[in-house]
Amino acid sequence: MLRIEIEREEDGRWLAEVPALPGVLAYGITVDEARTRVTALALRVIADRLEHGEPVPFNPQDFFVAA
Repeated sequence: MLRIEIEREEDGRWLAEVPALPGVLAYGITVDEARTRVTALALRVIADRLEHGEPVPFNPQDFFVAA
């Protein structure tokens, strides 16, 4: 499980980030928008890391079952 941290900026925007994935952060006008954007970005970063053989902060095999 990856944790998303969300906080409100002084200008009213919401900032969401995934601490386990440095640099994965996104702004949104609402909390839901920020959460959705950071989730999408995290998935892209994880996919890119897997494609290039780079480490991810969990075992991706825990999510898939060979049939």
